[in-house]
Amino acid sequence: MTAVKQIEASARAQVGKGAARAVRRQGLTPAVIYGGGAAPEAIALDANKTRLMIYGGHFLTTLFEISVDGKTQRVIPRDYQLDPVKDFPIHVDFLRVAAGQTVTVEIPIHVVGQDASPGVKNGGAVQIVEHALEITVEPENIPEAFEVSVAGLEIGDSLEASVIKLPKGAKLSVGSDATIVTIVPPMAEETEDAAEAAAAPAETKPKA
Repeated sequence: MTAVKQIEASARAQVGKGAARAVRRQGLTPAVIYGGGAAPEAIALDANKTRLMIYGGHFLTTLFEISVDGKTQRVIPRDYQLDPVKDFPIHVDFLRVAAGQTVTVEIPIHVVGQDASPGVKNGGAVQIVEHALEITVEPENIPEAFEVSVAGLEIGDSLEASVIKLPKGAKLSVGSDATIVTIVPPMAEETEDAAEAAAAPAETKPKA
């Protein structure tokens, strides 16, 4: 399950594009905390630390405690924007979360067991139909990923969402019969090339 991480932030008195640019020039990332029945709160984060958190992975499924001028709030990131050229964060949105509240997040699918799949050993390929699954869950129970094993699967076999082990109280947004991974036959082009090579007449030597 996801661990709660700490963030230090400062309050922003001014909002708007001009104010946001001024914040970025100070090496900070403008952000907003909203939800929870309270008014939106404009804050600023250390830009370098924010970039590391985003590129470290699982940012949108991590629960944070943000300390702003001595006041701590529990939040989860809902969205972020990156500069299209330099890839540094230019804005982050956080949602306040209270005890017992649920959030909807996308959890990545990690496929394992390929080396124990007869289908893969016979030339088949693992086709991931759903790279992530959306679930509604309490923030404290958000998993980092769902691990799915294809061990024992033959070509043509598939796994459905029903194999996912959900955290306590969590609900899938898709039906339990939704296909998430399947073992597909070798690529058609490879099969055709092999068939053509087998059917090609043997090369004959020219007569003397």
